[in-house]
Amino acid sequence: MLEKKEHIYENAVLVGLITKDQDEEKLTEYMDELEFLAYTAGATVKKRFTQKLSQPDSRTFVGKGKAEEIKLFLEENEIGTVIFDDELSPSQLKNLERELEVKILDRTNLILDIFAQRAQTSYARTQVELAQYEYLLPRLTRMWTHQRGGIGMRGPGETEIETDRRIIRDRISLLKEKLKTIDKQMATQRNNRGKMVRVALVGYTNVGKSTLMNALSKSDVFAENKLFATLDTTVRKVVIGNLPFLLTDTVGFIRKLPTQLVESFKSTLDEVREADLLLHVVDVSHESFEDHISSVNQILQEINAHQKPMVMIFNKIDDFSYEKKDEDDLTPATKKNISLDEWKRTWMAKSKHPTVFISAITKENFPEMKKLIYDEVHKIHISRFPYNDFLFEYFDDEDEK
Repeated sequence: MLEKKEHIYENAVLVGLITKDQDEEKLTEYMDELEFLAYTAGATVKKRFTQKLSQPDSRTFVGKGKAEEIKLFLEENEIGTVIFDDELSPSQLKNLERELEVKILDRTNLILDIFAQRAQTSYARTQVELAQYEYLLPRLTRMWTHQRGGIGMRGPGETEIETDRRIIRDRISLLKEKLKTIDKQMATQRNNRGKMVRVALVGYTNVGKSTLMNALSKSDVFAENKLFATLDTTVRKVVIGNLPFLLTDTVGFIRKLPTQLVESFKSTLDEVREADLLLHVVDVSHESFEDHISSVNQILQEINAHQKPMVMIFNKIDDFSYEKKDEDDLTPATKKNISLDEWKRTWMAKSKHPTVFISAITKENFPEMKKLIYDEVHKIHISRFPYNDFLFEYFDDEDEK
């Protein structure tokens, strides 16, 4: 079982590749995100190593010369952890540990470790434990040969007895059965919520969904400026005007989300699948927010939830900043020198979904956002209960008194 442990801060280096499918600019974005993941897990990044290869080396991911350069830096600076930006094969992990003689983590393992730290309820811990075991099963030889603590080593399999693959497979089967039972219970709970319209907050991790949830529901859902602050699904009853609906806060999405997590968090994602309306929250102040939107839409498509009614909520306008171009500057506009007003006139203005720009912290443009949500919930409600439409009329919450 997963155990809570004291937070261990450790020094680490990051490794990523420039390939035919990933140019230098894209790699920089991924490495920035990987560093934030490492920080969330409890690591301090001392250096980034990058290399240009047509494809990852099948033996050690990076070339021989780069591996030697990394090893020299590790020895000179007494660093014991290397984190790779892509999922490594079992043989790559084994070879890298043998050559570098330190702990080797990949992006998937790092994300799983953060989930292990963040899981609070028995249900979330079970989901994470299943994902960890499925990730570790083909890597048992490597993981159990070198027992080290810290990032990537939390969770299952910290005793000698679990080196047996049969025991691990039995544990996986048991966890799957346990989750099936819980999934049935949660499905019953969803059915018991009656015919009230269900709205789900979706979005990339750390875009402010929990902060928005608190503001709309006047509740106190945990929110923090770290990745995956929310793992457990939270459902609150919200009333806008005099129209009630259920609002669900869900786990944040991320690029290269481990397939093990998508499967083990099936019930959490069911909250999205079964929602009547999605509120897609975007951190508009992040320079890669368009990529984040694409990543979320891709996952929504994978879970067959991409056709649902949606409101696009561009959050954190209070953090938005840009470098204003000089009037005589004829170079092409970039993401860094386009103002928020200019963004609003781009594809966002032509979006098929209702769109609003807000700050969940300062509550700027909240009345506009609430009216959009009300209108969408109202459409769904009257399609379900056409006979009681006269009961509802929109008014701003500030006017209730």
